[in-house]
Amino acid sequence: MERYANRGGDSNVIAFEATDSSIKVQFRDGTVYLYTAQSAGAQNVEEMKRLAQQGHGLNSFINRRVKKAYASKSR
Repeated sequence: MERYANRGGDSNVIAFEATDSSIKVQFRDGTVYLYTAQSAGAQNVEEMKRLAQQGHGLNSFINRRVKKAYASKSR
């Protein structure tokens, strides 16, 4: 996984891993959520990948748009 830059300084996201049609997001508590084009929508996954690369806004986007739309959750 790639470390999340957290440019805003207050994100709960610490790492991410993107593929063509999905993104895994790891939070401070160690939980990893997998969001796929099928579970969260392709447009939302693309925006999450963009925000992850930018290092800002990913946590807020997840909370506002796709919080429960994950395909799987693990530790």
